[in-house]
Amino acid sequence: MKKKTTIAIIGPRGSHAWQAAARFSPDSAISSYAHINAAVEGFMRQETDFLLLPVYNSRIGGIVRSFQAMEKMKSAFWVDNIVLPIHLSLGSLEKWEKLTVLLGTKSVLRQCEDHFARTFPQVALLSVPDLEEAIAEIREGNLLDRGVIEAEELLIDQGLIIREREIISHNKTRFAVLGHKPAARTGYDATSLITVPLKDRVGMLYDTLGEFTRRGINILDLRAEADARTQKLQIYIEAEGHQHDPVVAAALESLEKQVIQEVDSVKILGSYPRVDMRVKRIKTFGFIGTGDMSKWFAAKLEHEGYKTLLTGRSTPLRPEQMIREADVVMICVPISHTSDTIKQYGPLLADGQALILLAGEAEKTLNTAMTHTGPGVELMLVHNLWGPAVATMKDKNASVVRTTRSGPLCSEFEAFLYKHGVDICHDSPSGHDLLMGVGQKLPTTVSVALAAALAENNINTADIGRHSTLTSLYGILAMARIHNQNPRTYAEIMSTGGDGRKIVKSFAENILKLITLSEEGNIQELCDIIEANRDYLSDDFLKSSMKQSLAVDEVLGKLV
Repeated sequence: MKKKTTIAIIGPRGSHAWQAAARFSPDSAISSYAHINAAVEGFMRQETDFLLLPVYNSRIGGIVRSFQAMEKMKSAFWVDNIVLPIHLSLGSLEKWEKLTVLLGTKSVLRQCEDHFARTFPQVALLSVPDLEEAIAEIREGNLLDRGVIEAEELLIDQGLIIREREIISHNKTRFAVLGHKPAARTGYDATSLITVPLKDRVGMLYDTLGEFTRRGINILDLRAEADARTQKLQIYIEAEGHQHDPVVAAALESLEKQVIQEVDSVKILGSYPRVDMRVKRIKTFGFIGTGDMSKWFAAKLEHEGYKTLLTGRSTPLRPEQMIREADVVMICVPISHTSDTIKQYGPLLADGQALILLAGEAEKTLNTAMTHTGPGVELMLVHNLWGPAVATMKDKNASVVRTTRSGPLCSEFEAFLYKHGVDICHDSPSGHDLLMGVGQKLPTTVSVALAAALAENNINTADIGRHSTLTSLYGILAMARIHNQNPRTYAEIMSTGGDGRKIVKSFAENILKLITLSEEGNIQELCDIIEANRDYLSDDFLKSSMKQSLAVDEVLGKLV
């Protein structure tokens, strides 16, 4: 006969810890302990298979005592989490007797002390280590002026009358589940660690965070507190990923060897399936388009726990079927095909779904989408200004064009971008197209024209670098980069419609004007144009750009 799973908790039957344990393993045997030391000792003696500890509450933050206990346990592993809504009620022996003292555990009293300061300002709050024993004393002494704050189920189980339900709203507690063996990787994990008390050094916290952020690892939680005994700094971190993921393992190794520089200075509390205190409305993203950018976004979304479905011309799963299964449909196809794709598949979306367009042209694209989707379909355009070769989204630019139909599903995807460090610019459709004329359409057109000019004049490319200043080399590098990648991508950029065309045409007209003035030798008018440009661009813009240029020059100067 299989041995029944046992779980150690702090608190009696009906308490929130008891409810969390029952949710984690409904068929388990729950062992109640009066306080944390007794629960930890019982677990370490292997009287139970698991130990449940409260680690975070949405009202009071991290519960330090639990982390202090985990730090000292040598053969315990944080393996899972339970997030439980906390419904605190007030109970007593009689319904209407005036209360003078309210009892509860220290954590519970902290969660609702603001409420009682307003509603019972004259009543004393008394923290008790053993709630079951305190209630027994109330019953035995017939203490009618005593109230108890806890879960309604516990209060009723202990024979008390409920005087007030749901004392505070939007209250949740996260419980850590500790086991005797580490948890396996799931693909959607997090890792918690705590350092030893650290030697005082300038930049220690900054350098510690850098080991994670420069590898694109998101920090879920961070606390730095003084060790009670030594008063030295201790750092607690919860980061996305499993400790055996190569990128996380590299960060942990570098943290210990390069940053802290002490052997065994980092204690891994455990890796476990990632927990999210937020409410996610989206379960499945579906992609129309199977190019590298679709695959890139799909991988990032899967790492966040979302399901993704990729469809295209050659996939067994057809877009028509995918649309029925997805909460959010993403269209990520070449710019010239985007409108036709919207016309074909937009009418299949139902109210309550969202259509997000990963596209480089806004006005025409969104007008098409507005026409070919129902009024209950959310709609937004995202133009990510990076390609699938980048490792992370940190510090990358994205233009987000929201519409009157952008809702919570669109906001959740935007929050995903923000979380990963994207610098988001909110644009109007025409504003997006005009600025893309400056940032993409014009530079691409200039680069292609420059390469064609080199070919027409039989310029030896090996001579270019030796005849360029560092500043003039910028354009050469941009030209080379564009011609080193898929030509279809840049042909699509040059062919976009919208207000971006104004920029290219205006540039061409000004090029012809400058050529005429230059050939006439009209230096004064050329100077006047440069001065007028300088006034328009502003000192702030020019100083900031010059600072960036000097930084680029420093790098280029080392390479050429």
